[in-house]
Amino acid sequence: MESSDRIRAIMNALRVADSVSVAELAAAHGVSEMTIRRDLDELAQQGVVRRVRGGALSLLLRGEEPPFGVRAREAVEAKRRIAAEVAALLSDGEAVLLDSGTTLLEVARAVRDRRLTVLPLGLQAAQELAAAPRIRLVLPGGEVRQGELNFVGPLTEASIRALRFDTAVIGCCGLSAEHGLTAHDLPEVAIKQAAIASARRVVAACDSGKFGRTAFGAVCPLDRLDVVVTDEGVPREQHDALTAAGVVVRVAAP
Repeated sequence: MESSDRIRAIMNALRVADSVSVAELAAAHGVSEMTIRRDLDELAQQGVVRRVRGGALSLLLRGEEPPFGVRAREAVEAKRRIAAEVAALLSDGEAVLLDSGTTLLEVARAVRDRRLTVLPLGLQAAQELAAAPRIRLVLPGGEVRQGELNFVGPLTEASIRALRFDTAVIGCCGLSAEHGLTAHDLPEVAIKQAAIASARRVVAACDSGKFGRTAFGAVCPLDRLDVVVTDEGVPREQHDALTAAGVVVRVAAP
């Protein structure tokens, strides 16, 4: 098992229990205890766990999302395929809002060679697009959230509401038939809602691990989305709920 897969498995274990054991993780993944200690040290540097003798304790509150650096290592290939599928939906000349998040960073990379006007809501995506020769890059005002490096606050919201986009590509922390599209961070909820209100078409980009999850803040119901782009792991009942709500579901082929 590669390091990124182990990190994801450890994160999943921390979502179930508040602590993990080095010995138990090493036995479960068939690696040395030294390897697991390195994984836990990396998570400790990200602020996800506190190292204790023989293991680690979770520092995440219930329902709190892991740091950007940890999420960037999860489902990487699926996110790249999703990004390519999103890019195929866009026509040259469109004005596009790109939400923040790790999947949307991959979308920014996928459209670098396109002729688009793009407003990214994350500094990582802005940096990816800054030298793109045919991208007209527009940045919002507002506060930059520490760690995530995304734009939030009333200035960001006002910037978005003053513009009109052909397509808004939105990320999420959870997507479910019952609760719709949700996000952990409440200031981000307001920004996502402003983006949805300012766009002619709304595309949600999320890997299948987000389905069935519900985060703290409600962004919008399913029928406010036009397209959902995901991977082949999307649960059948969630797929059917989306199509019943009139949403086009595009599955990025492996």
